[in-house]
Amino acid sequence: MSAALRPQPRRQAYSAIVVGGSAGSVEALAVLLPALPTTLRSAVLVVLHLPRDRSSLLTQIFHTRCALPLQEAQDHDAIEPGRVYFAPPDYHLLVDVGPRAALSVDAPVHYSRPSIDVLFESAADLYGSQLVGILLSGANEDGALGLAHVRAIGGLTIVQDPATAAMPAMPQAALARSAADHILPPEGIAALLAQLHYRNLL
Repeated sequence: MSAALRPQPRRQAYSAIVVGGSAGSVEALAVLLPALPTTLRSAVLVVLHLPRDRSSLLTQIFHTRCALPLQEAQDHDAIEPGRVYFAPPDYHLLVDVGPRAALSVDAPVHYSRPSIDVLFESAADLYGSQLVGILLSGANEDGALGLAHVRAIGGLTIVQDPATAAMPAMPQAALARSAADHILPPEGIAALLAQLHYRNLL
């Protein structure tokens, strides 16, 4: 199921894509990230709920599957187009003026650090309507409020169809807040991003 792209008063380009998920979202990312082209003009920032006491393996998992360069975000990293940034374990990832990455050890949100809400809200405040927000499978409500904020400031919002999510609670929480422009399976999200890229919006 998908709503049509909202009419735009001008040809809208998107400077960044933020992606959030928890349990079951690695499988969705395995569809999305390999589909991103090397000519992508948007930065991609990803928050997945990770064990705090273990190193993240996300860059190792995806580096052979993704055509774009990947890195675990470090404090003060410049956020560049056409790169994928993963939040490190036990740090909130925010977007600061620059744009630059900022890491925080503020209290967990929905028991999670990194928090999807924290990334989405900070990115929305910086990028405004030039932001795409994507919320994937997960077992709690983290990300729903942040995605609603992305939509409120005019960004484009996409929620994984709960019927395709290993853990539907996170997508369902976003839908309960009317936070979605599009409700799609992972393959549909990848196709929509390809459509936006083809239209030179990403």
